[in-house]
Amino acid sequence: MPDPVPTDPTPPRGVITVFSDIWCSFAHIAVHRLHTTRARLGLEEQISFDLRAFPLELLNDAPSPRPGTDSEVARMASLEPGAGWQLWQAKDWLYPSTTLPALEAVLAAKEQSLHASEQLDLGLRRTFWAESRCISHRKVILDVAADTGAVDVDALTEALDDGRARRSLADQAALSRTDRINCSPHLFLSDGSDHANPGIDVGWEGAYGIGWPVIVSDDPKVYEDILLQAATE
Repeated sequence: MPDPVPTDPTPPRGVITVFSDIWCSFAHIAVHRLHTTRARLGLEEQISFDLRAFPLELLNDAPSPRPGTDSEVARMASLEPGAGWQLWQAKDWLYPSTTLPALEAVLAAKEQSLHASEQLDLGLRRTFWAESRCISHRKVILDVAADTGAVDVDALTEALDDGRARRSLADQAALSRTDRINCSPHLFLSDGSDHANPGIDVGWEGAYGIGWPVIVSDDPKVYEDILLQAATE
């Protein structure tokens, strides 16, 4: 009988757990703000990010519709332009139909270190949102891994070949279906606190993929509070 799905996302001290999907624009902002705020506060040696999968296509039983991500770009880019954005510029047939291979690669890179995993995750987000490259494609994933300078590409290739992170991806998808994980992104700290889509209060005008996000409020300072809290636990 398979082991039960783990239900406690609480990380150890010095780690912030981040449940998210790569083609979620809110998660793109969150991850960018985590990295830039950590660097600004000088906490890169003290705080690590444990990236976990909130795979929207499995939760919704369908790929993420391109009109949805297209409709988010301009509005979300105005909140955090430094994260890197553009409307999809490559051929239509190169738009990724899945993020599962990229999410699996991020999980597999944790075998090397959290640093390797978080740098690959950050690189893949920019590759999709700012460079219009197909993160479903194995070569793109491995090229991004090489560009990080933090990932052992041969070791990652071997991990992808034998699928050793696929069980973790499935377990995290199952946990994401529970009421313990609310959305992408959802952050967890070692003191038991958690922050769903931190700092951003958002609504929607019209149906997803037809309308657009309406930002009620945005408070980037919450990331400073989260990181300082994680550093003093």
